[in-house]
Amino acid sequence: MGIFTYEYEVITEIPPAKMFKACILDGENLIPKVVPGQAFKSIDYIEGNGEPGSIKKITFEEASHYMVEKVEASDKDELVYSYSVIEGSVFMNELEKITYETKLEPSSAGGSISKISCKYYTIGDFGITEEGLKAGKEKALQILKAVDAYVLANPRH
Repeated sequence: MGIFTYEYEVITEIPPAKMFKACILDGENLIPKVVPGQAFKSIDYIEGNGEPGSIKKITFEEASHYMVEKVEASDKDELVYSYSVIEGSVFMNELEKITYETKLEPSSAGGSISKISCKYYTIGDFGITEEGLKAGKEKALQILKAVDAYVLANPRH
């Protein structure tokens, strides 16, 4: 087994606490609204209801893909959220799991810096491609920018 880590940052215009609320605390409802057809079709909790230790199955709009996530940490005071993909319809015979951690910090312009760390726990000689990393980053960037735009247009959210 190998561990491959990929880190990046995304800058948005809304403050960190508001971004955390929109993406993490309200994300299950808001994200399908702001990126319809590109997000998920359903979320079903297998265990818990969102707190650390919770396990949920996410079914995507596209071709019956799914993944099962375990919430590792959720700290609304420190603005940190971490989860692991522990099962899924794509690559899971090559990956033991993928762990994502997002930490939100204030930017100098008054918005947020989302610091995102992805750890891929590979099985055998499976390698992570630059192309695959870019695709994942682009999808995350698209979602964060869409949430940012929505909250800017709907400040009471």
